[in-house]
Amino acid sequence: MAAHWPYVYATQLWFLCNVFERQEKCMADSEYWNPKNETMPRSKLQALQLLKLRRMCEWAYASSPFHRQRFDSANFHPERLKTLDDLRRIPFMTREEWMDSQVRQPLFGDLPTTGQHNAIRYHLTSGTTGRTPIRVLDSTKDWNWISEMWCYGFWAFGVRPGDTVYFAFGYGSFIGFWGAHYCCEKIGALVIPGGAQTTEGRIKQIIEMGATTVCSTPTYALHLWQKAQEMGIDLAKESNVNKVILSGEPAGSIPAVKQQLEKAWGAKCGDSAGMTELGTIMIFECSHQPGGTHIIEDHYIEEVINPHTDEPVGYGELGERVVTSFGRGFIPVIRYRTKDMVMKVPASTCSCGRTWDLYDGGIRGRWDDMKLIRGTNVYPRAVEALIREYAAIDEFQIYIWRKDDIQDEITIKVELAPGHEADWGTLQPDLIKNLGAAHEGLRFNIELMDRGTLPRFELKAKRLVDVRPIARYNQ
Repeated sequence: MAAHWPYVYATQLWFLCNVFERQEKCMADSEYWNPKNETMPRSKLQALQLLKLRRMCEWAYASSPFHRQRFDSANFHPERLKTLDDLRRIPFMTREEWMDSQVRQPLFGDLPTTGQHNAIRYHLTSGTTGRTPIRVLDSTKDWNWISEMWCYGFWAFGVRPGDTVYFAFGYGSFIGFWGAHYCCEKIGALVIPGGAQTTEGRIKQIIEMGATTVCSTPTYALHLWQKAQEMGIDLAKESNVNKVILSGEPAGSIPAVKQQLEKAWGAKCGDSAGMTELGTIMIFECSHQPGGTHIIEDHYIEEVINPHTDEPVGYGELGERVVTSFGRGFIPVIRYRTKDMVMKVPASTCSCGRTWDLYDGGIRGRWDDMKLIRGTNVYPRAVEALIREYAAIDEFQIYIWRKDDIQDEITIKVELAPGHEADWGTLQPDLIKNLGAAHEGLRFNIELMDRGTLPRFELKAKRLVDVRPIARYNQ
């Protein structure tokens, strides 16, 4: 038992920090899960952040060889944290360092603060980025915190004990909506896990069980609607769904996508975003739908920096997310560079009364997703935002290739929705014109595909296919 005392001590500190912030849980007529912290004056919020930052850094330095080496190399020690500005004394943490640590010391590297025997959960990244997945472990206390973060977001969007929540999600090692499942149990809602089923089976269950809330990626929510149409089912009229909670893709905050989904489901759509590296969500959209996502600032510090200079940027400027988390004792994440593209705006942007800043447009994409085509920057999210304005387009793929081994080309492969075949003659030139106008005159090729030939996705969509020689990418 004595060998475990530092970990036990750290979890007790976590409890003490939460005693500082906790109060009687929200009643059903409150729109806040934690009213005290969600409406806390900025000065008190920053004092709470500094307290938690010190505790986390002390724990990481004492218990994680990974962080101890990083801190020592930068001549940083937790006792140097006097103000939040001192956060910049801490070196950035990168995914590459984390993965290298796992390669040197399989399976989990030297980042964990305690042994595998103290873990109750194992998850890994979905493999969308990087040569190896990030593998993570969580304790009982970590998992309680993970579900608590989802409670902030679900309660804010209107999930209540009377709801029936359907998870259109394959329950595997990818962390996905796992924490949200336990959040709904915590709220008291009825949970319907939709794993290991066909899309048709999920649609039938959503209707049969009277689901009021559906949780899905934006792509799969669209696919559920498309499949329902093929089955002769009008989800907007025949289901009880009034809330669709989206996560996993930037499309959740693209206005054209949300409008399409809200019309299809006859429900409000809200965005959220999390990371396997954090174990849970860090941002969510409230029921006021302000066009952005609130940052859970009593449990995270979210910096936005210029990805080229590493200097902080102000409100209204695009930059890269850098996140510090206070809740996960097993795997401390401190100044982690996410490569996510965001634009922070002040709390006053939303009328809900929360004092937490927001990301306008949620996660706008990834800096490393940008492709250079004949001297023009192309971002997948920007392409999707434009394509989703065309109701006739059912599915699409961005295909980048090199013609005659000389010139880079970009082709948008599209499938039309049933009944829209006659639109092709006007849609193709119009799409070429609008994509070009949004990308400095770059010519896009538009190719019509037979229905059902493009892939569909349940988890994160992978619509970008780049087949150019790797050595010359983005040159």
